[in-house]
Amino acid sequence: MAPATIPWTGDDEANRLLAADANALLIGFVLDQQVPVQKAFSGPWVLRERLGHLDPVRIADMDPAAFVAVCAERPAIHRFPAAMAARVQDLCRVLARDYDGDGSRVWREATDGADLYARIGALPGFGEMKIGSLATLLHRSYGIDLPGLAERLPTHPVLGTVGSAEELAVYQAEKRAMKAAARAARA
Repeated sequence: MAPATIPWTGDDEANRLLAADANALLIGFVLDQQVPVQKAFSGPWVLRERLGHLDPVRIADMDPAAFVAVCAERPAIHRFPAAMAARVQDLCRVLARDYDGDGSRVWREATDGADLYARIGALPGFGEMKIGSLATLLHRSYGIDLPGLAERLPTHPVLGTVGSAEELAVYQAEKRAMKAAARAARA
């Protein structure tokens, strides 16, 4: 059961794509670093518009320079389009090789919480924070309820708990405040 929308981009069509297309969701998570959430998760929509698809097999097989050119076209999908193009292509290679191009198999075939965390963690561009956020989203919004999953989910706010534009604004404000406090503590 997928949600109708994941309201993280500010664009209804891009939000619906994230909810309906597991590959789009995973690409969005890969792009989610050093740019606002809205920019990162709009990237899959932009790529689909430019390529005409989000097929991981076809993206994995693209010439890397040609894929960088697609990602760098204005407006670029990320503030670091070449680096992110490489990461997206790396993700697509894993999805093509291990999941026959179907990102939803990452969670649909997981046997328990530990297996889900291991599968997500094996994807390029997914560290601990993204693993917890995606697992939370899958649990809360997609109804993924694997043995041992609930116990593994983060107890602090993560993007995966955000279910509206208003909640996203609050989440981003809290995240900025935490970063400011951490900078102040280091100074």
